[in-house]
Amino acid sequence: MATEFQVTIDCALPARLARFWCEALHYVPEPPPAGFDSWYDYLRSIGVPAEELDAELAELGDLCDSVVDPAGRGPRIWFQKVPETKQIKNRLHLDLEIGGGHLTPISERRRRIRGEAQRLVAAGARQLHEIDPDRVDHFAITLADPEGNEFCLH
Repeated sequence: MATEFQVTIDCALPARLARFWCEALHYVPEPPPAGFDSWYDYLRSIGVPAEELDAELAELGDLCDSVVDPAGRGPRIWFQKVPETKQIKNRLHLDLEIGGGHLTPISERRRRIRGEAQRLVAAGARQLHEIDPDRVDHFAITLADPEGNEFCLH
């Protein structure tokens, strides 16, 4: 049996990245646990001090710092607030399969990937570079999310 996992992304502004990655992955904010009207109510019930939550509430609104696949297939992503900023290139990154795979003609993959890159740049990403090698059936665009975490569109 496979081990269930979540992806955790260290960041300065969890709500901002949660919104961006909902847009990028077509995910939704994770609803609070059953029996709770809000994340604030749940976190208070497990002992998180109100003064800590009040500071987070000012930034996060409804305290949504995690996103989930509405179909339940993809992993949960949690945006963990940390004090330090990103310093170096990611050692791990997400590859978003946008182009349709190798059975899709390269011209169509380029069109799809470029279109998605434009959509994500409008949502707050920054395009870093295109990967379009001569004589190889491959095309990708590398972007950075609003806090500089690299990811690729294939």
